[in-house]
Amino acid sequence: MTTQATVIAPDLIPEALYPTLNALCAVSIDVAGVIARGALGGALAAQVGENTDGDQQKALDVMADEMFEAALRGGDVRWYASEEQEAALQTSETGRYALAIDPLDGSSNIDVNVSIGTIFSIFEAKDGAEESFLRPASEQIAGGYILYGPATCLVVTFGNGTLQYVLDPAKREFVLVEQAMQVPQTSKEFAINASNERHWTKPVKAYIDACLAGKDGPTGMEHNMRWVGSLVAETHRILTRGGVFLYPGDSRPGYESGRLRMVYECAPIAMVIEQAGGKATDGATPILERQADGLHARVPLVFGSAEMVQQVTDQHVMDH
Repeated sequence: MTTQATVIAPDLIPEALYPTLNALCAVSIDVAGVIARGALGGALAAQVGENTDGDQQKALDVMADEMFEAALRGGDVRWYASEEQEAALQTSETGRYALAIDPLDGSSNIDVNVSIGTIFSIFEAKDGAEESFLRPASEQIAGGYILYGPATCLVVTFGNGTLQYVLDPAKREFVLVEQAMQVPQTSKEFAINASNERHWTKPVKAYIDACLAGKDGPTGMEHNMRWVGSLVAETHRILTRGGVFLYPGDSRPGYESGRLRMVYECAPIAMVIEQAGGKATDGATPILERQADGLHARVPLVFGSAEMVQQVTDQHVMDH
């Protein structure tokens, strides 16, 4: 692993994980710099190919993946799994960790200057790549994301609360601003792609209809809908002011399990949210009780304020 300057204080980070987390942060500062230049940095939103699931790869997707992989190679990460790579890569012979990453989440928003991010999950490595990642999400030892927005933020958990750091660009350092983030128990905001309503399952439609009924409906309050199309941005909003996010499975071919990947999107987001007092499920079962059957396997995702996620679960229970 390339030796990185210290860009984040080690105080609250497990000592053994510090070099890996510091490397992630160092790369993220460079990625944030590229994003901040926008069109001055070239055609970052240009399509350059497709990943193994057929999703469009943008130039910045590939660039970020190459930057993170290079920074981690030869260090404490033995197995590196990325949304942009078909299979996990061995980046060290003796590293003790397996790191899964979505190098650039929300890349469809690159060209419209909306917040995007990096999501990562860390497990203790096993002898093989598959056994390192295809295991219960509850076995993660760290999970988090880096948000590239008006401020660049790191939100991370090591299983003992959810921390938030903000990048001081003048010093190129991440500064701790919250030691114990807490998701409000309820809210008036929900996030879902309403254009897919005709494909939703009965429980999902029933929950959204209840929200739309406002104060005269079963929730007894007016609601607002939000939809950014960037998982990191949605998560950061919910951590800050509460709400619920739904990306359910639906009736369209290929969408039966939604579109979000378990290993490097849903699992780390679930860990972050639950450590902040929220809930994360597939609609009924907690995400942290599930495990993927493939590196790029998808799973429905519902997360956010505990009370609101429970209401979605109740709808699924009633439907069965």
